[in-house]
Amino acid sequence: MKSRLLILAVFAVCLSSSSLSAQGNPAAANSGGPEAATDMGKYSNFNQLMNKQTGSLHFYGKIEVAGGKLPWEPIPVVVNCAGKIRYSTVADAKGNFDIVPSGRSSEVITEKKDSAHAAPSDLIGCSVSAVAEGFTSKPLNIANRTLVDDPSLGTITLQRDEHAKGSITSPTTATAAPEALKEFEKAHTDDLAVHAASARHHLEKAVSLDPKFAEAWYHLGKLEEPENPLQALNAYQKAAADDAAYLPPYEGIAAVSALGKKWRDAVEATNTSLRLDPAGTPEIWYFNAVGNFNLGNRTQAETSAETSLAMDPSHRVSNTEQLLAVILAARGDYAAALEHLRNCLTYMPPGPNSDVIKQQVSQLEKVVPGNSTR
Repeated sequence: MKSRLLILAVFAVCLSSSSLSAQGNPAAANSGGPEAATDMGKYSNFNQLMNKQTGSLHFYGKIEVAGGKLPWEPIPVVVNCAGKIRYSTVADAKGNFDIVPSGRSSEVITEKKDSAHAAPSDLIGCSVSAVAEGFTSKPLNIANRTLVDDPSLGTITLQRDEHAKGSITSPTTATAAPEALKEFEKAHTDDLAVHAASARHHLEKAVSLDPKFAEAWYHLGKLEEPENPLQALNAYQKAAADDAAYLPPYEGIAAVSALGKKWRDAVEATNTSLRLDPAGTPEIWYFNAVGNFNLGNRTQAETSAETSLAMDPSHRVSNTEQLLAVILAARGDYAAALEHLRNCLTYMPPGPNSDVIKQQVSQLEKVVPGNSTR
């Protein structure tokens, strides 16, 4: 498994001629759901996002933690315009982030751009925030500027929020045994250098020295997940057991559970995360949608998928819109499903998944009046 995000591998079944005629039949419409793996990770899409969102004007900034180090987890950054998220990205390991509006035309449908991509002028006057559960910060503002002006927005300083129910960091790190903490830091260095085997070795030593080290268990799970999802699940569960308010393990539990088609476990993990952080993340809402759809909870699945998509205009979670199309098609709204699939092709890179979507578009165009192949 290359990464944790589930792709709509059985979408073609949902949109086959037999499924299209099975309107109102939950058993026919729900034939397994998204269940294979594709690219998605906290860092995995960063370069891809930067490459496909090129523009003539860009902005950049930095994130820091008051009196402490940045969390190992990369921190999402969002641009909010009048209450609507118009752009999203993630900071790198040093806390640096870039905002590069106005995506280029799709290689698949060159005449149309994803409407969620904002032009540079659209972001003037908007606020830039770091999304770090368990922390508070003052957002930055994007002021009007020209190409010759300094594109730096400044620094977002994160302050710990003692009243938060959940956090992306765990107090078990601060209280970890000194030797375990040394191994954890070595693992972090190795992970940044993409030395996975060495990082795994140091994390295994860290949890052996301090079995209640939640963050070490979580990151060990992340390294195990591509090849040993069951071992990863065990590590995520230990992290959650050691610190129930530590949020990252719940996404891991949901991802591995969904991969194994354990939909109730996936929903339970995401529901726990949402109780701790009601705002959620695009990933948490995505897995909540996947789980609920496969359990037959169509209304909740649709709401969760829409929430994930609204939080993620840059499509860091690359298959949410495709999932929403599945849900809409399953309830017979083929026109809306078709529009979402067409939009997927405006930002999805060429490859097997985009080829599948083009087939799905072709299938739907046959049953949606007035929508011949474009």
